[in-house]
Formats: sequence, structure tokens, C-alpha cells
Amino acid sequence: MIVEAGHFALVLALCVAFVQGVLPIVGAARGNAAWMAVAPQAAIAQWLLVAVAFLALMHAYVTSDFSVLNVVLNSHTDKPLLYKISGVWGNHEGSMLLWVLILSLFGAAVALFGGNLPAAFRARVLSVHAWLAIGFYLFILLTSNPFERMLPPAENGQDLNPLLQDPGLAFHPPMLYLGYVGFSMAFSFAVAALIEGRVDASWARWVRPWTLLAWCCLTAGIALGSWWAYYELGWGGWWYWDPVENASFMPWLAGTALLHSATMVEKRDTLKGWTVFLAIVAFSLSLLGTFLVRSGVLTSVHAFATDPARGVFILLLLVFVIGGSLALFAWRGPTLRNTGLFQPISREGAMLLNNLAMMTGAAAVLLGTLYPLFLDAVGGAKVSVGPPFFNATFVPLMIPMIAAMAVGPLLAWKRGDLAAAMKRLWVAAAAAAMVALFIWQMQGDGAIFGALGIGLATWLLVGVLVEWGERIRLFRAPAGEAIGRLVRTPRASLGMTFAHAGLAIAIAGIAASTAWKVESIQTMKPGDTVDVAGYAYTFQGARRADGPNYTAVRGTFTVRKDDRPFATLEPEKRIYAVRSQPTTEAAIRTTFLGDLYAVIGDPEGTEGAFVTRIYFNPLVAWIWAGAMLMAAGGLLSLSDRRYRVGLAAGRRRDAPADASPTRA
Repeated sequence: MIVEAGHFALVLALCVAFVQGVLPIVGAARGNAAWMAVAPQAAIAQWLLVAVAFLALMHAYVTSDFSVLNVVLNSHTDKPLLYKISGVWGNHEGSMLLWVLILSLFGAAVALFGGNLPAAFRARVLSVHAWLAIGFYLFILLTSNPFERMLPPAENGQDLNPLLQDPGLAFHPPMLYLGYVGFSMAFSFAVAALIEGRVDASWARWVRPWTLLAWCCLTAGIALGSWWAYYELGWGGWWYWDPVENASFMPWLAGTALLHSATMVEKRDTLKGWTVFLAIVAFSLSLLGTFLVRSGVLTSVHAFATDPARGVFILLLLVFVIGGSLALFAWRGPTLRNTGLFQPISREGAMLLNNLAMMTGAAAVLLGTLYPLFLDAVGGAKVSVGPPFFNATFVPLMIPMIAAMAVGPLLAWKRGDLAAAMKRLWVAAAAAAMVALFIWQMQGDGAIFGALGIGLATWLLVGVLVEWGERIRLFRAPAGEAIGRLVRTPRASLGMTFAHAGLAIAIAGIAASTAWKVESIQTMKPGDTVDVAGYAYTFQGARRADGPNYTAVRGTFTVRKDDRPFATLEPEKRIYAVRSQPTTEAAIRTTFLGDLYAVIGDPEGTEGAFVTRIYFNPLVAWIWAGAMLMAAGGLLSLSDRRYRVGLAAGRRRDAPADASPTRA
């Protein structure tokens, strides 16, 4: 009965979403306050109903209800409780239920905390959001029902994909979905603004918190996925430009551009149409990622192989949402006029450069991701677009943007003085040059690009610190005054400082791990030793180890540095009994300067020999530390009272529900 109750709750949520999608927007057009008031109540009811459906499916997993087909295909009685819970979203049907749960959660958040929004505008936002939900409810109920029964019930399940039975993958999808779906709120605000014909500073303040929250979650989600691939797949890398990795990276780029352009709308009343366009594009790229993962057109460790009928449904949804919103933008966008003017050398100019670089980079990634699919669809030769293409196209686009990031915050609004800003950055320039030269000399002639990357990261990091010091007048005012300025610094500004510093740290990690990674692959017998990057790895042999639902071969390496014991590494090769599928569990010892990384492969011969892979990955942990600092900076900015939900609409509160748009 619990399963049927969950299914019925999902059907009711569809009905509520339909009411929410029709009545409030009609009420906003007619000035009917009663109809507009339906929107927040319906949004909250919709979220409660989807929560009931989601909890019903989770109950089926936790209790191992093998009368539910979805549980049979993705669970097993021997599976640990954590993976029974994460198994709810570790499959196509359950992950789509998580998608609509998060979608309805964002709608309920606007309903609960959007009381200061004008009633007509909030009604339009929630109605647009409801239509997005309707599309996904229909998709789940018609093509991907997670509550389908299996009669007679199975004796046991087929277990979850062993690659997904990992703590990183337990939390990665929800975090990623919070980012993907979070951009739906910016999309809804953009479409509602186009319908209303009004984009102003208040609108920008409302878009920024939702975009910032989505961006933080997506940043953390991408970092978790990269970390999982690094230690779980056993190939020693953290990013391979996999199409599904690209599907999450593209909306992150668009969301980053949106955050910066919304600042210009708020502070300078400029780039209104462009900002609305970015809000549409960010969520459109999230939907495109959903299509790539769910349609079956991709083969990837991240992708769900699904019925092509699902792909057709999502493709139609893409056409409706993306095509409809872009058509509305083409019609209403030209009426969004700007009053703010600025010179190319200004803070606005720096942000515009950021936008252009981010969106050009997103376009390059999109081209490289979709080109093989288009070529295959028209009967062309099968091609593979991999890291060489993306490194050659994407990286050069980012270099000028990163260089400008240190300069932009030191420029004035409207018209800046580049010479004065560069003069204040002489410390950053000197530090970057010295660090790059030092590393190049230390590492040898082959490290020129790595040295330049570290130099660029140093330029950005020191530039961020210079800007922070300028803001509080560090060393230019008495210590008490500087501390007072620091205490009074808005959290949004501090968040920007942390986020930019996090990017600098991540860039250093990317540059070092790419330029100076050391790899050694060999067959080792017990007692054999191999030297990698100054560390001596001695293979002590392998033994059998049993887990809750797997058996493993666990190798042991003792590591010595300068002839002294340094670490013991125990990588595993696991076999999960139900699916008989092997997985690799790398052993990693993280240090400040790099990771010692060991993997045990298949046995060779009869003398206890195994294929082993040993890596030294310089500064690789800096990548995830930088990403987490970026996300933390975003959350710190989000805590600024100016961005708290409800405060941004103060200047709009008294506007009549159907007031004609203000023309600049």
C-alpha cells in the first residue's frame, strides 16, 4: 500500500502542478488576487506530495520490497544501508524522482520566502516553474515509473551497479541535481520577467541568490564527481572530458557568467537582455545534460542506458522549454533597454570579458560534445573528440579571463584606469614571475606550460589578496581602522574573495597534476621495489579480504622516502558477488605537495605477481580544496543580508500588479 500511495501522490502532484501552472498566471494577467494566491499554496502542496512519493520509494528500498521492479533491478538484501538509500537515486527512474523532488523544493522555497515579491510577479514565476514540473511528471509517469510492481515478487534483487556503491557517489547526484535544478529558478524568473516586460535592479537581486545557490551546489557536485572518478576508477586522473562530465560543466560555465552579469544589472542597469538570455541558457544546458544522460545516445560510466522512447520524450521537452523560452526572448528581449553606459576599460568591461570567455568556452565544450553525435546521426564516420581537442580550445580561452580577474575588481565602475590598477598589482606580477621562473628551473625544460600555469595561479591569488588589502586599507591605515573595515566588509565581498582565491588554488592543482604527473606500470612480485618520484614502493604481496557484499584482493605496499618508512598503501580489486563485476579501489596517501597513488590489477603467473600501477600526482588535492573554497565563498556571499530571500523586492513592493513596464 505504501508503494501505491507514493504513486498516487505523484499523480496528485501532477494535478496540483497543472492548477499552479494555469490559474496564477491567468490571475496575474487579469489582476485577480485570489487566483494569484493559489500559486504559493499549490507550490507547497506539490512539494509535500512529491516528498511522500520519494519517501515511499525509499521505504521500498530500505525494507527490500522486491515486489517493486525498480528495487529488484537496483538493490539486494546484502547491500549496506547507505547504498540501499542511495540506490533510490542510483538508477534512471529514482534519479528522475529526485529531480522533481528538488524542483518542487525550489518552488516551495519561493512560496515560503518570497512574500516580498509583488504578487503578480511571484504568480508568474511559480506558474512557469509549475510547467517545468508538469513536463517531468509526465515523463516519469508515462515512461519511467519507479513504482511499477513485479508479480510474483523476486526472491532477491540484482544489486546496485558496484561503481555506485561508494560514499562519493551516494552524495554526488543529489548535490549535482541541486545545481542543475536550481537553475530552473533563474529560468523561471527570466521567463516571468519577459512576460511582465520588466528587468531592473530588484529583479537582478532576486535572480542572484537562486543562481548563487545553484552554482555552489553544482560546484560541489562536480568536485565530488571528479574526486570519485579519481579514486574509484583507478586510472589516476580526475577529469577526462567525458561527455557527461561536460554536461555538468557547461551549465556551470553559463551560471558563472550569469552571476557576474546579474551584478551589472543590479549595480549599473546594463546588459539586461544578455542576463535574461544567460538565465535561459544555464537551465537549457542543464536540460541538455539530462537528455544526454537519459536518452541512451551516450556510452559513459556516468550515463544510464535507457529506452530510446525516453530520449524522444526528453527531446520534445527540450524543444518545448528551450524553443519556447528563446522565442519569447526574441519577441520581448528587444524591449529591455539599458541606461548604464561604460567604457571598455572598467569593471563592467572586465565582467563582460568574463562573460564572453565563459560562454565561448561553453560553446567550444558543447561543440566537442555534440559533434560526434551529429556526425553519427547523419551516417558519417565515427569520431572521438577527447582531451586534446578540449585542451587546445578551452584552455586558451580561459587564460586571458583569469589574467583579467585580478585586474577587474581594482577598476572603477563606468570608466577605469588600467595603468593605476596594474601599478597596484606590481606585487602580484613580481610574485607570478618569480614563482614561474623558480618552478621552471626546478622541474626542467619540459615544464614550461606547468610553470606558466602556476605563475598564472600565483598572479590571481596575489591579485585577490591585493584587492582585499586595498578594501580594508591594509598597511595604509592604523591596525584598528583596518580591522574595523574588515569586520564591516560585506559578506558578499568576502565571498567573492574566497571564490576567486579558490579558483587560483584549483588552477595551481590543475597545472601541476597535468604537467608533472608520474606514472609507472609494471608486474611486481612480493619483495619487488619500484621508485616513483623519489618514493620507493615495495610490494609485500596480496591477500583475500571480505566485505559486506563483495570479496577483494587487497595488496600491500610499504613506501619509503629517503630510506625511511613513509606510508603503507593497501589498494583493492573487488568482485561484487551478485553482478560478478570488478571494481578498483585505489590506495591514496595525500600530502601537501602531491598524492601517492597505488592500484593493484590482475594476477600474473603463479608466484604471487600482480600488475600494479603507481602514480605521483603533484598538488592534485589542491583542485578539490580550491573547488570547495569556491563553493564556501558562494555560500558566504549567500548569507549576506542583501541577498536573503525576500529582501530584494523592497523597491518593487508598491508597484501595481499590472503596472506597465518602465522604459529606460
